[in-house]
Amino acid sequence: MSIDCSSGECSVEEPNNKKSVSEESDGHDHSHGNEESDFKKYLPAIGSFILLITGVALNNFEVKFFNKYFQLFLFGTAYIIIGGPVVLKALKSIPKGNIFNEFFLMSLATIGAFFIGQYAEGVAVMLFYSVGELVQDAAVNRAKRSIKALLEIQSDQVTVLQNGTAIIKHPKEVTVGEIIQIKPGEKVALDGELISEKASFNTSALTGESVPDTKSKGEKVLAGMINLNTLADVKVTSAFSDTKLARILTLVQEAVGRKARTQQFISKFAKVYTPIVVFLAVGLTFLPYFFIENYVFTDWLYRALVFLVISCPCALVISIPLGYFGGIGAASKNGILFKGSNFLDLMTKVDTVVMDKTGTLTKAVFKVQQVKVKEFDQNEFIKLTAALESKSSHPIAKAVTLYAKDISGISINDVEEIAGHGLKGKVNNYEILAGNAKLLKRFNIPYDAEVDSIIESIVVVAINGEYKGFITVADEIKEDALESVQNLHRLGIKKIVMLSGDKNSVTQHIAKKLQIDEAFGGLLPEDKVNKVSALKSEGRIIAFVGDGVNDAPVVALADVGIAMGGLGSDATIETADVVIQTDHPSKIATSVKIGKATTRIVWQNIILAFVVKAIVLALGAGGLATMWEAVFADVGVALLAILNAVRIQKMKF
Repeated sequence: MSIDCSSGECSVEEPNNKKSVSEESDGHDHSHGNEESDFKKYLPAIGSFILLITGVALNNFEVKFFNKYFQLFLFGTAYIIIGGPVVLKALKSIPKGNIFNEFFLMSLATIGAFFIGQYAEGVAVMLFYSVGELVQDAAVNRAKRSIKALLEIQSDQVTVLQNGTAIIKHPKEVTVGEIIQIKPGEKVALDGELISEKASFNTSALTGESVPDTKSKGEKVLAGMINLNTLADVKVTSAFSDTKLARILTLVQEAVGRKARTQQFISKFAKVYTPIVVFLAVGLTFLPYFFIENYVFTDWLYRALVFLVISCPCALVISIPLGYFGGIGAASKNGILFKGSNFLDLMTKVDTVVMDKTGTLTKAVFKVQQVKVKEFDQNEFIKLTAALESKSSHPIAKAVTLYAKDISGISINDVEEIAGHGLKGKVNNYEILAGNAKLLKRFNIPYDAEVDSIIESIVVVAINGEYKGFITVADEIKEDALESVQNLHRLGIKKIVMLSGDKNSVTQHIAKKLQIDEAFGGLLPEDKVNKVSALKSEGRIIAFVGDGVNDAPVVALADVGIAMGGLGSDATIETADVVIQTDHPSKIATSVKIGKATTRIVWQNIILAFVVKAIVLALGAGGLATMWEAVFADVGVALLAILNAVRIQKMKF
């Protein structure tokens, strides 16, 4: 990132790297450790400052040899050292048509000061301006650190096992299906499946959570995790460019390019504002000649030069993008990825939060609670049902399959998944239906009234066209779900709605526990879309929070789409505007807080810059402000705004 003012405005230039993270050698820049080159940046300012102080001292002590020509030589040298690059940039921008920029303003004002004999003030203005630029660079670098730390998660080497031999490769060279070995303390370089019996990983770099995550054989391991204690072998399931980490890093890099409306307005404002003040300064120099008896050209030129220095819009167009960039960085430190500063603004306007139930407010870790069988062998009933459910990826189906333990040797054919209802298939020559009560109604199969009175999630089973029993499965509410709902209400969210494909009785039971305003159960994916559309038609600003592929249409429809546990779902990462890297619903409230804090800081900077500049501009036009006040109004206010903008990096949310 750099400060760029060559386009007629002063702005923060974000990285515009067209290459994806996966195409970089290691995803980050290694030049940040060059302390010697950093020190060289300050040498012109130090040299100019020494010459300025020397000149002021010689002038104050009225040293005889310090005549007009010596003053011009000493202060001129100081000016060339610090101001030469600025004047050069101003000259280079003129052929491009970019005349009215901060380089032009500073060059015109300081050269004008030399013209009327104010050598020391001319050098001082340019010196303080250049020092301000150095501080701005430092502030921008500070704002980049949290995102840079995220980019440094990617590993640039991996140990591959080939015929029992360990070979070091770059992750880009590893193909899907190869076995990689991760030593204790080493970062995982590629997504894969654990083939060792067990291993514990630190996932804090990805999720912001420091609790170790113990994986068992066959479970997913993601790039960016750190192996904690034992040697682990992992079978690679994704190429380097397709890892969840690479996709997320690409999103972070792209995020800084999406500007908020405030940011866009200030950029447009600066393009109009800067030429206007230049023409006002010209008018301030020459128009008094026609209205004032004792007109002195140098006095009015000095006032105009002061006016020019004050008018530079740096405080606005530097600190505002920096504030938004800081907000994105603060969010990433908290395990939240905003895909642009515009979504930081939108989060402050949300008045309705709509949430999916399973996987968002509940853990989606289902366990079988009860099995009730009617005129059929219970063990056979469980095995047949579990065999059919093994063909579904639904969490309830997985719970039933896990409960049966062994379903080997069972033939499964003609499996059909009926959306929002359940499964139909042939298992060991039995025609089996397994799903909710709507499934049996669809096939006109009567069932016991007890089924409708059960609150928990239920798998109702029919064998060969007859109802044969049910299995109840319960999900667990996440520890911070209630806290999340309460915090959202405290933050001014007027309505919280829960939508679920689960049966309505379960949905209402959980909604009551979590103090949710409104809940709807038994919904198909298209029903969720209809509910959100209905809320939008009421004029509500909606954030939808979901975790699964079937939530993608609703995430896209909402004003702000939030993906929960984004590392687990490619669809939600691609569709959502905000990605929460953990499965903690409390992060929803955190994202609102970060959005509000960022917007508050941005508006503080806008008001500060406008008020101070307006006051000092009026004083300058009236001859009551000198170059020193002008320096404060420009560089001083810019530095105060920047210091305020980087404050967000230290905030706790």
